[in-house]
Amino acid sequence: MHPRLAHDLNALPHLLDATRKLAGEALAGLDGRAAAVPPGVMARAPLPVEGVGGLEALAEFAQRWEPGFAASAGPRYLGFVTGGATPASLAGDWLTSAYDQNPASGMDSSAQDLERETVGWLAELFGLGAEFSGAFVTGATMSTVTGLAIAREWLGERAGVSVTDDGAAALGPVTVLSGSPHSSIPKALSFLGMGRSALRKVPVLPGREAVDVAKLDEMLEALDGPAVVVANAGTVNTVDFDDLRAIAELKRRHDFWLHVDAAFGGFAALSPGHAELTAGLDQADSVVVDLHKWLNVPYDSAVQFTRRRDLQLRVFSNNAAYLGEIGETPDFLHLTPENSRRLRALPAWFSLVAYGRDGHREIVERCVALARDLGQRLDGSPHWRLLAPVRLNVVCFTAAGDVTPARIDALVDGIAAEGTTFLTPTVHDGRPALRAAFSNWRTTAADVERVFAALERVGSA
Repeated sequence: MHPRLAHDLNALPHLLDATRKLAGEALAGLDGRAAAVPPGVMARAPLPVEGVGGLEALAEFAQRWEPGFAASAGPRYLGFVTGGATPASLAGDWLTSAYDQNPASGMDSSAQDLERETVGWLAELFGLGAEFSGAFVTGATMSTVTGLAIAREWLGERAGVSVTDDGAAALGPVTVLSGSPHSSIPKALSFLGMGRSALRKVPVLPGREAVDVAKLDEMLEALDGPAVVVANAGTVNTVDFDDLRAIAELKRRHDFWLHVDAAFGGFAALSPGHAELTAGLDQADSVVVDLHKWLNVPYDSAVQFTRRRDLQLRVFSNNAAYLGEIGETPDFLHLTPENSRRLRALPAWFSLVAYGRDGHREIVERCVALARDLGQRLDGSPHWRLLAPVRLNVVCFTAAGDVTPARIDALVDGIAAEGTTFLTPTVHDGRPALRAAFSNWRTTAADVERVFAALERVGSA
């Protein structure tokens, strides 16, 4: 054994304690840490030859790299839709690495059963019935890829061809309809060989990001053959929701696969005051939910659901003698793009067991209340203009006066440099804008006050 490895094995408890100390200090210092750290130029070190051992590697990380890390786990990081990691999910994530299970196969441990239990809990959380099966993937994008791959196989089934055997070209041109598709949709279509040009935009309701169902009906009526409809349960800019029940009702007259992007908006189902927004989610054929957003588990973690596991198995089955027979309950390696992966379910399992439905409902409802608080403050400021109602947990706004993309970029940079918070740029209804996304379990009303004060300082400069 390499001497550095032998030393670290003997001193493993000490190395883990030192790592715990550094992690504890980082988490305890989140409140005073800059929400974002503008990147600088880091010179690449030469590849180590002999190595220095775990403790020295930890020291080098703390000196060279740790200062440049953002406080993305903290309460005022409002860029993208980034949850933190609840204490229990962090414990589960550490144990995920310690036990180092590969849940893709069920031949050697109970890890798959833990994942199936967790997926079942999540399906129940989002109101999905027993006809849905699911599996963990890296994030919403890979969940989308998985769902649309199943949809592609469904299109082949309708056309009497086998996409699995003959490839996407056997389908010919396909049609994918959506009102406000997330950017991962064309990426997935490109990846799956259906092509970005397969996506056709459907008009949205006036002043909304929600699809005009009547226009969708007309476009489906004009098609000669089946299609895929991508609906939104929470858009990126304004968390607008398509009328999922009305869209599902169109299946009585039109032949289409309904794929619902509920990456973070699906968590509205946890709150009695907002659950109506997700009504009809259980009518989808495939559903995307991102867990490292509002479930507040560490990156990376998402889940995909479908009611057509038979087609999913046809797409992703990985037949090899060393993997054993597929059987009535397929191993996860037969259901997603990955063969080997970490036990992503464990942090989610820990958090659900530790805090339950009620604990996660409280996180959702508090984030919604805080987003509305910031929205009201911005609406009353001379420096900012609210661009849309705060429907859930994202505040979409812009600077007062005529605003250019360059002005928004300068504001993003200024806000990041100020350090209190971090926001991302966007474009809403043709206007350059900013968005603040509330999804972190740590965020409080005091954080909103600090964020608004920082925005006022930057906005008035």
